[in-house]
Amino acid sequence: MPTGVAIRDAREQLFDAAERVLLRDGPSALTSRAVTTEAGCAKGVLHRHFADFDAFLAELVLDRVRRIDHQAAALRDSAGTGTVADNLTGALTNLFGSVAVAIVGLVTSRDDLRARLRRTTPTGIPLLTEAAAMIASYLTAERDLGRITTDADIDTLAPTLIGTAHLLYADRKGTPPQPEAVHRAVASVIAGVAR
Repeated sequence: MPTGVAIRDAREQLFDAAERVLLRDGPSALTSRAVTTEAGCAKGVLHRHFADFDAFLAELVLDRVRRIDHQAAALRDSAGTGTVADNLTGALTNLFGSVAVAIVGLVTSRDDLRARLRRTTPTGIPLLTEAAAMIASYLTAERDLGRITTDADIDTLAPTLIGTAHLLYADRKGTPPQPEAVHRAVASVIAGVAR
């Protein structure tokens, strides 16, 4: 690898490379060497931007968690439009059709990473906790609009929807579920509260 060549947005380049390794080879294959090789840069580039590899992984997870904020705003804005089941299906498909399942596997397989992430997500599994908050916020907006019953237990519905979708997508190597299967599961979970 040539030295002295500027790398534009090295952090994002390294994050994208880590995602590719994670999706292709799984959490156990994610090493600093694998990431820098995939990114096409020297190993020192990673260590120039991060204290160590666990710090890199923590920043990768937090960066992907921050992306949920954008998804949450879009989902909340969809309240009152379309159907509740369609909106939830779209949000869950976007969430789990991305790198989310692989990130969850990474977090659960690395104790040191999980310990670092406890500083920002003290309970639950980072990414899934924020995703459940996104769903809860949306369901609250729909309840305020009268499209969800006033007695709906949103604090139970949100993690139930996240867990259900996660199980549908959990087979990282298999074929992702069809949107109809996700919709059917969502409709079943919200059947008692949707108006």
